[in-house]
Amino acid sequence: MKKSILLFIISIFTLSISASTTDPIEKIMLMGKVIDNDTKQPLEYATIVIKSLDGKIITGGITDTKGEFSIQVVKGVYDISIEFISFKTKTFKRKEINGNTDLGTITLEVDAQTLNEVVVVAEKSTVEIRLDKKIYNVGKDMTVKGGTASDVLDNVPSVSVDVEGNVSLRGSENVRILINGKPSGLVGMSSTDALRQLPADAIEKVEVITSPSARYDAEGTAGILNIILRKGKANGFNGSVSASAGNPDNFGLSANLNYRTKKVNYFGSGGYNYRNAPGSSKSDVTNLFPTVNMPKFRNETTDMDRKNNNYNARFGTEYFLTDKTSITGTVLYRESNGENLSTNTSKEYDANKTLTRTKKRVESQESSDKTAEYALNFMHNFNKNDHKLTLDFQYENSTENRSSFINDRIIFPSVIENNPEQNSTDNERENFLIKGDYVLPIGEGAQFEFGFNTNLNKLTSDYLVEEYNTTTSQFENNTNFSNTLDFEQNVYAVYSQYGKKIKKFSYLLGLRMENTDRKINLLQTNENFDKNFTEFFPTVNLGLEFSDSESVTLGYNRRLGRAHHWFLNPFESRTSETDIRKGNVNLDPTYTNAFDLGYLKRWEKLTLNSSVYYQHVINNIEWIQKNETRNINGVDTDIILSTPINLSSQDRYGFEFTANYNPVKWWKITNSFNFFKSVTDGDFDGKNYDNENVSWFTRLESRISLPGGIDWQTSGMYRGPSESAYRKTKGMFGANLAFSKDILKEKATLALNVSDVFNTRKRESTSYTDKTIMENEFQWRKRQVMLNFTYRFNEKKKPQRPQREDNGGEEGMF
Repeated sequence: MKKSILLFIISIFTLSISASTTDPIEKIMLMGKVIDNDTKQPLEYATIVIKSLDGKIITGGITDTKGEFSIQVVKGVYDISIEFISFKTKTFKRKEINGNTDLGTITLEVDAQTLNEVVVVAEKSTVEIRLDKKIYNVGKDMTVKGGTASDVLDNVPSVSVDVEGNVSLRGSENVRILINGKPSGLVGMSSTDALRQLPADAIEKVEVITSPSARYDAEGTAGILNIILRKGKANGFNGSVSASAGNPDNFGLSANLNYRTKKVNYFGSGGYNYRNAPGSSKSDVTNLFPTVNMPKFRNETTDMDRKNNNYNARFGTEYFLTDKTSITGTVLYRESNGENLSTNTSKEYDANKTLTRTKKRVESQESSDKTAEYALNFMHNFNKNDHKLTLDFQYENSTENRSSFINDRIIFPSVIENNPEQNSTDNERENFLIKGDYVLPIGEGAQFEFGFNTNLNKLTSDYLVEEYNTTTSQFENNTNFSNTLDFEQNVYAVYSQYGKKIKKFSYLLGLRMENTDRKINLLQTNENFDKNFTEFFPTVNLGLEFSDSESVTLGYNRRLGRAHHWFLNPFESRTSETDIRKGNVNLDPTYTNAFDLGYLKRWEKLTLNSSVYYQHVINNIEWIQKNETRNINGVDTDIILSTPINLSSQDRYGFEFTANYNPVKWWKITNSFNFFKSVTDGDFDGKNYDNENVSWFTRLESRISLPGGIDWQTSGMYRGPSESAYRKTKGMFGANLAFSKDILKEKATLALNVSDVFNTRKRESTSYTDKTIMENEFQWRKRQVMLNFTYRFNEKKKPQRPQREDNGGEEGMF
């Protein structure tokens, strides 16, 4: 606490000095670099305090991401101290400063007496602004206690998660999600399901990369979300355990453990979660041109009862071969088992709205997902600062199995039992990744970087539909739906980039080349669909600092979006008798040219981070819908067939900002806002799909420190209405509420949170085809109440290392 107050005084004093433009005294620079004596890694946010010989604070500062500092002082003799929580303070007594002075590399040693006060969980969420990304530290966000990665992402500015778990960045779902900078089994074959299984406590921070440099994969036209998992850094044994319980049924237990010595760092995390997530949906269909015996209206309601047991474990060892070389091995295992019961009731009416038929469809599904992932990282730091080589190897094997039994019957006007159906989906994926990155500093403030990436992905998807044959009293294969898909996609990439900082101006120029080799084999028809293409992806990132509190960035990048395997599978799959999806094996990638202009400004109590962006998209993939009349149980029925196509070109414009305001010491307010417009131009099958959509998204969060050491956090979000060529979606509002208190001498925290307080997180939309109008409502999860208890050992709770308030500012070039 004393160090935080000290840093605050230093910051205020430094600002007051900077604000004085009439100061005639000549100032000189005091420079240096602070590193960990054991690991030789730079210490970011170390505090430099400069005092007069009588003990009065003169000025000071903090180190950047490279551990470097540069402070203006006047000539004189000072006592200079360098401090960092859990490390021994180093002091330069009676240091005479007569000109620009470089203290060189300063090593700090771990203070064993303060190890019990090291903090792993940050006291507050902060954001760091870099030239090509924004880094959001998860911190003490009470609304995600006992939650998942989806809950964390839904609280990150620029990011939103819809009711089905689909993640969007600036309103676009074409976003690449990485774990620790790489594709991972923690994201899974279906990222929406996998992210709901990753506990929030395992996440340290999220990087939002809207203008990726050439170092990153070109995949993801909207940008990249990089989830960084926790890995303890403090010496000795420390960690935390967390237990949670909620209603509807939601029980979880997780742990994060770490043991570190001078040569080895062991880290691990794991958890178990059981949840019963009831949901519901309904649709009202109007048939504009019904034929004989075809209903004019159809109303469907679906109640979902989903029970899931989730397990995850991650263990790793970081071994320091030398002071400059380390090797890290990590093993990850994830398993999920579920039982889902879905009851669909369909009522059909004639033109006079007289009930003509009622059907009930009950689907019982069992699911099992397993992922094993093995990763190896090698890092070598050369003698020169930031001169390093990094190599990564990763292997993943994942399976997803679904089996369903469907009982379909008519219950009005008379009871008719239709033949039952059973189906199964078995997916197996293997992924091998090898990548390398080499960084070479060149001269003063410049560096060159070169790297390669090989990502080999192979997947087999087996979909089996069997219908009951009353004659043989056996289930028989329905070849109209059953299919097997072999999908292989290998991506080979090399990149190079060069960056330099010239006083207040920074630039980073890069070029990436990616070759994609895609092979699809349909086993039932023995058809092959292969594509091979090579593309170049230039990147430009520029930055200009007007002052320590004001800067502007400009970025350009070219990116692509490759179709997922479920977009490519040309066989039909059913979510209901009347809702059928069919992939398109001939889909081409989507390409985007994107521009981003950012502005950052900090005042005493307010920080504003804003951006204006533009994206031009070609080969944009859209789902189109068309009607077909099919005979279902002896009745002509209009079904809706959805298919993805490279429909159009699209232009997206947008403006967003995030504001952090601290009106008083005990109250913090954060507001994020994103306004965007998309203009789509495309025709298909003689139909025009031109469309203009204007929408917006905002999130407001308030955190208040109440008497008695209780924290109160309230957050609300609103997603504005949107419109595509065939669908209109209404706006959606949601609110979360949380309280927390530290107990047991600040070794533990008790938190109560309520998600979706008003039970309003429902997607409501209206879809149009040539023959039908369909009104839909969908709610994935109802209001959730959670109680969470977290206990920390060897982690006494106090403010983390000194930090800049809310927005850390541009720390170095990259």
